[in-house]
Amino acid sequence: MTRQIQESVRLLPRAPDPRFGPLAGLLSDAAVTDVLVNGAQQVWVDRGAGLERVRAAFGGEADLRSLAVRLVNTAGGRLDDACPCADAVLAGGVRVHAVLHPVAAGGTALSLRLPRRTPFRLADLVTAGTLPAAVVPWLDAIVAARLSFVVSGASGSGKTTLLTSLLGRVPGDERLVLVEDLPEIEPSHPHVVRLTGRAANIEGAGAIGLRELVRQALRMRADRLVVGEARGAEVVDLLGALNTGHDGGATTLHANTAGAVPARLEALAATAGLSRAALHSQLAVAVQAVLHLRRDADGTRRLTEIAIPRRPVDGWVAMVPALRMTAGGMQPDAGAAELRAVLAERGVTAP
Repeated sequence: MTRQIQESVRLLPRAPDPRFGPLAGLLSDAAVTDVLVNGAQQVWVDRGAGLERVRAAFGGEADLRSLAVRLVNTAGGRLDDACPCADAVLAGGVRVHAVLHPVAAGGTALSLRLPRRTPFRLADLVTAGTLPAAVVPWLDAIVAARLSFVVSGASGSGKTTLLTSLLGRVPGDERLVLVEDLPEIEPSHPHVVRLTGRAANIEGAGAIGLRELVRQALRMRADRLVVGEARGAEVVDLLGALNTGHDGGATTLHANTAGAVPARLEALAATAGLSRAALHSQLAVAVQAVLHLRRDADGTRRLTEIAIPRRPVDGWVAMVPALRMTAGGMQPDAGAAELRAVLAERGVTAP
């Protein structure tokens, strides 16, 4: 979240939360989105302009370890020498990730990601420089036409933020079913059902993965099926769903470029035993657009490309740019006519 967005919505400071001990003051800053602790002597925060180091607040490794264990335990998780890595979400939505020393060689590593208190709007992203105003009608057309899309980009590039904003543009009479490993998507929409995965208990039983949740979502009359982040075998079930009448679905995906999306999906599908040929056959008809984001050196997230899949006869799917960011703004590219045609087929006129 950038300072421009903060100023546009005038967020007030958060109330200090004693659960976070020495970090409570940092988390009360409304501009802070992430707090990263690399051992007791290194604390970093992100206020929307990249990471900056702040004064360490811990007396030593024992204090930091105690805080990490307490936070994870509060969320119902386990963090100890036998289970030194944990991912959890606290009441209120703060996401906690911790790795204990000596697995984290420099001292316990603690990462906190804070939820946004009000959903992002596309107008906020335009103000922040993430979207050019001219591309908003294209995004609205993609949502209105019920095109299934992937939001791609590196970690921290704003994928979940853009997806959340787009889901807020879905008509209110449609039912959204969100499948997530940890709850992060909070769209401004009146009809949302959230399914969240669960880790195994101490005995190694009771785990509920995203593949199972996607299958359950298919039985829940979802108008839009959304997987918060595709990062494993669940991508096979999602693509299968998008091929069987579940139009308008979406997910986020870690990828360096829009063109790298097919290769990334190949790797994920392979974990479920799906062949490359089968994956490309599914992808060619399941996904109609890829929205790619990049984070600049100054911390600004930017939409750099809208691409569409193109598959020669008996060939492999390639992502062809339909709109691409240039020095002159977002400009039509090789796939623009095809994107217009797909929208027209769905009864939506392109901008």
